[in-house]
Amino acid sequence: MQLTSSNLRNQLLIAMPAMDDPSFSHTVTLICEHTDEGCFGVVINRPIDVTVGDLFKQLEIASVEQSLLDYSALSGGPVQPSQGFVLHDTARSWEGTLQVSDELSVTSSRDILDDIAAGEGPDNFLLALGCASWSPGQVEDELRQNAWLTCPANARILFDTPYDKRWTSAAEILGVDVNLISPTVGHA
Repeated sequence: MQLTSSNLRNQLLIAMPAMDDPSFSHTVTLICEHTDEGCFGVVINRPIDVTVGDLFKQLEIASVEQSLLDYSALSGGPVQPSQGFVLHDTARSWEGTLQVSDELSVTSSRDILDDIAAGEGPDNFLLALGCASWSPGQVEDELRQNAWLTCPANARILFDTPYDKRWTSAAEILGVDVNLISPTVGHA
């Protein structure tokens, strides 16, 4: 199967059970951009011990929305771990917005955080620190090596499914129970 340079945008990469890279073991990653120059995504199922309230306090953003203060931030991947990325469900753009699909964008500028704090941000969002990236052809090679399953992005998985259920739930979209897949590869 020939993979084109744009066919993974707005797809979820679901790590296969044999994935032994600790940065990606049991992860689900939303691919935000995929070009001939490589691939960029954000892991959506790795909560960290930092809340949105903690980040707002560090950035000196006053939050009107008290309900947001305990909302967990995510580890979005091993690249740029101090850079924030907000995955959100609105077509509205902020200064650093990359549109992933008609319904989904990722923003890396502070202005979206100010709007979220004021209650004027997107209805649904994930705040991640760090991202994932692959060099040209790398993710295609990993797919050929059966490191990942792919499925279209799904708002229910992104915004409604508990973090600890996203890996299995994303695979279930494909009719796959990842718990039944052997973590070893090869032929008997």
